[in-house]
Amino acid sequence: MANTKNQNKKTVGNKKDTAADAPNSKVKFEIYGEEMIEKRVKSSGNSGRVYLPPNWVGHKVKIIRTD
Repeated sequence: MANTKNQNKKTVGNKKDTAADAPNSKVKFEIYGEEMIEKRVKSSGNSGRVYLPPNWVGHKVKIIRTD
């Protein structure tokens, strides 16, 4: 019986459950919100930048990379 438990633990440990473990897989997100804008990220020094409307200032936003 102990052997079976150890084998199961190894199998579970080797599963790829997250997008970080499988970089080519896609993940589905379901989000509820007030408004959506689709934009392309532009280069800004050593980083990227997305400009949002001024009326969004002070509000919480979530960014999801789609490609």
